[in-house]
Amino acid sequence: MDFGFTEDDHAFRAHARTWLETHLADTVDPRSWERELGRAGWIGIGWPEDGGAGYGNTPAPLTHQVIWAEEYARSAAPPRLGHIGENLLAPTLIAYGTKEQRLRHLPPIARGETFWCQGYSEPGAGSDLAALRTTATPDGTGGYTVTGQKIWTSLARDADWCFVLARTDPVSTRHHGLTFLLVEMDQPGRIEVRPIRQMTGTSEFNEVFFDGALAAEAVGGEGNGWQVAMGLLSRERGVSTLAQQIGFARELEEVVAVAKKNGAAEDPLVRARLVRQWAELITMRRHALRTLGATDDPGAPSVAKLLWGGWHQRLGELALEVAGEAGAAGPHPWTPADPYRLTDAQHLFLFTRADTIYGGSDEIQRNIIAERVLGLPREPR
Repeated sequence: MDFGFTEDDHAFRAHARTWLETHLADTVDPRSWERELGRAGWIGIGWPEDGGAGYGNTPAPLTHQVIWAEEYARSAAPPRLGHIGENLLAPTLIAYGTKEQRLRHLPPIARGETFWCQGYSEPGAGSDLAALRTTATPDGTGGYTVTGQKIWTSLARDADWCFVLARTDPVSTRHHGLTFLLVEMDQPGRIEVRPIRQMTGTSEFNEVFFDGALAAEAVGGEGNGWQVAMGLLSRERGVSTLAQQIGFARELEEVVAVAKKNGAAEDPLVRARLVRQWAELITMRRHALRTLGATDDPGAPSVAKLLWGGWHQRLGELALEVAGEAGAAGPHPWTPADPYRLTDAQHLFLFTRADTIYGGSDEIQRNIIAERVLGLPREPR
């Protein structure tokens, strides 16, 4: 894609930056912040108009979507509670959902009032999503009852809804017989959420257990869940990847600052690695911009994931090396009540251990490129 910014784009960037500078001081809590974004029309700016139907969002060109994502990341604004609903579910409903489903679910997302989580991965069915075992059976009213377990579910404790990939054909195997379902999370006794404590000491992810949970809606029709799920994943690494890279740049700047302060940058090998991280980050941005509109390129999301997963992991390793002896010791002061405190470098190192696994492991991404782009034989099952 030949990607360039016009004068209108630069004016939009100035507007977005000014708005963020003005309103970030008023941030209270994640839900209030989402409603503030919704009132200002910042949620769903990339959703297209649907035959004249509006969802409370502001349709905008792709360049404006990129600019808003970049400025949001650059401002160090709070993590988005509505990210999954706005950037994953909404485009999927626009592509595969009915008009009724879009009119029901998109306006409250645009207002910053409802939040979503993603029910894909399972124990034994992470990168190999087609091995999932969660089942959904007709409930006699046009809906389904869902039974099974999902894992690594971000924002599950805050979500009002979850889109769940489940097996509706009990005799089906692999990617056949799956359906994409919309499930309300407020079902006591039918849905249980358990936080997963990671080695960083935090709990960004959760296990979700479904015990006869009710799902009133299927997107794309029964048995077409694999197509819908893959369509969603193809949208997962679009504009948000560029915003992610702004965060990466900030982390790299912090590592460089530490290296300059403690003298590590005087080591030619360390300095060369820092330069390489910078050059690779620029390359990732160029790749993301070039492929941003390439919805017909099945390999673009996988290449992007391979690039940033390994890059971020190497940055974590470099951050700990640059920190030197301090990288092996805890921050000071610490207290017995809070002994598990990590430095920024330690947190970066530990968290990035998972970068080449979650969201589709490196092995899976290479298989996708080999099979769908290069036309090589499928890996034996």
